[in-house]
Amino acid sequence: MPFNPPAQRQIRFNAFDMNCVVHQSPGLWRHPEDRARDYNTIGYWTELAQTLERGLFDGLFIADVLGTYDVYGATNVAPLRAGAQVPVNDPMLLVSAMAAVTEHLGFGVTAGTAYEHPYPFARRLATLDHLTNGRVGWNVVTGYLPSAAQNMGHDDQMDHDERYDHADEYLEVIYKLLEGSWEDDAVIADPERGFVDPEKVHPINHNGRYFKVPGIAITEPSPQRTPVIYQAGTSKRGVRFAGENAEAVFISGPSQDVTAASVRKLRDAAEAAGRDRNDIKIFAMQTIITAETDVEALAKFEEYASYADPEGALVLMSGWSGVDLSQFDLDSPVENVQSNAIQSTVETILGATKDDGRKWTVRDLSKWIGVGGFGPVLVGSGETVARRLIQIQQETDVDGFNLAYAITPGTFADIVEFVVPELQKLGAYKTEYAPGTLREKLAGGTNRLPETHRGSRFRFGGDLSTATDRLDSIAAQYAGVS
Repeated sequence: MPFNPPAQRQIRFNAFDMNCVVHQSPGLWRHPEDRARDYNTIGYWTELAQTLERGLFDGLFIADVLGTYDVYGATNVAPLRAGAQVPVNDPMLLVSAMAAVTEHLGFGVTAGTAYEHPYPFARRLATLDHLTNGRVGWNVVTGYLPSAAQNMGHDDQMDHDERYDHADEYLEVIYKLLEGSWEDDAVIADPERGFVDPEKVHPINHNGRYFKVPGIAITEPSPQRTPVIYQAGTSKRGVRFAGENAEAVFISGPSQDVTAASVRKLRDAAEAAGRDRNDIKIFAMQTIITAETDVEALAKFEEYASYADPEGALVLMSGWSGVDLSQFDLDSPVENVQSNAIQSTVETILGATKDDGRKWTVRDLSKWIGVGGFGPVLVGSGETVARRLIQIQQETDVDGFNLAYAITPGTFADIVEFVVPELQKLGAYKTEYAPGTLREKLAGGTNRLPETHRGSRFRFGGDLSTATDRLDSIAAQYAGVS
């Protein structure tokens, strides 16, 4: 039976990495071909970036945390022993070096809204957007590790939904600084009139619940002004936040049904926010183990699995879920838990039912995460994997895949060698990059936020009042109305 994927729908790839030794596959740093130990060298990152650009990846998505995974056992002993996302270095400092050796690859950098003031962060975003000629995206995270909050002087992190309220205002400040403070033609570089026309630079006068920022942005407009907004939360509150702000969302789930449901919720949320359903590019987490043949790929997977670290896997899941899995028997189901961490993790895994009808046990979780982390693993030849990816896209409506690795850069190099050519043969993967900035490559059209995006309302001439002011005004209008 011939296999005929829709030619108009192409699959997109992001590589998923982190500036550390153990990102998603604990224990695999011990594999003789893995180079994760070189994470703290420039050469590792520039070589990886060139490999990904050779494979026409849309971007490299770099995760980050600002605390340790000390939920497991309530100490740092297990995460340090496993190297589970500790030690970890800053992701933003990697981008300039990678941009210098590539021309098209995008860079999604993770940075939290909880502990840094938006004013200096806006400058860093604009700086990277200038230096990469518009190839930067920002993965907005609200934080989930109590250790980060404690080391930043707090007893604990804010409640889950309040973290998103705080993030809403944080983005509002970013939008005002990057979209509304400087007019497009503010920089005149005129020997007689000066470098900047002062009449075209405006204070944002933000006075909100969490932040007070009265002045002007101190950076001139960059190619995208606001970098592409990424987001990864699929809790109810996270989905609403994505619908209003995100241009790309990363999701993960243990089954296609869960993935498809997450996609529907996100597209519904975009529509509810006055945007097109397809304004958000949705990437599902996936690990691919591939080789020349199915048999070779399976042998490779089994070899990788022999290096997995079960305790390291539970360290990661405890941090993601906020549940100390060291307190459970290995064969006990994990259910009826409350969490202030990543609620989508709790909703889709802990307490959920597997495809075979059983509840997830602690042992199941350690095996699931062992190779590839929180996302599913696909094993096969390039042709087998390509056809399966197309099928997943057709059945779930994802736009592409956020690819975790077993070993690095080997997993990514294998995908470039074996999977990309097969997808191209099937008309399901680009054969060259589109021109322009990261936003133009992802969505086409302009390099600026579209008019339907929340951030566009804060452009010069738009509404620069704070969200708090507007909400108070609306409340006053409806005071006494039942």
